[in-house]
Amino acid sequence: MKLMHTSLPEFMLKIMQAVIKRSPNKKLEVRGLENLKSAKMQSLRTGRIESAVEEVANDKDIDRVEVIVLPRVPETMHTVIVKGIDKYGNAKKAILEVINIIHPTEEAELENCEEIIDRRPQLGRH
Repeated sequence: MKLMHTSLPEFMLKIMQAVIKRSPNKKLEVRGLENLKSAKMQSLRTGRIESAVEEVANDKDIDRVEVIVLPRVPETMHTVIVKGIDKYGNAKKAILEVINIIHPTEEAELENCEEIIDRRPQLGRH
């Protein structure tokens, strides 16, 4: 359903436009989505993030806006696919494994931050 999700390119565009809308000369850095080729983002949350970006970009004392996307639960389980490809580009063999990755939490990004406004819902209530 289109109304419930925002595509990754559209999400990035909305975030960029939110900064430009408030201050065209401010820099924007988005981290945490570099490895995604495609994704669907919650539209409601996209709007809330847009508003937060606008609020931060509107502050005259802020020179650059950073949007950092981290896993909410720091330990995530991933499937690892090890594929063997022949000289013709055909997959000949694949082995599936699993690995847990422990990501840095938000504290790693919030050190020395003067003001923190936590608008996240409780886990499981999003």
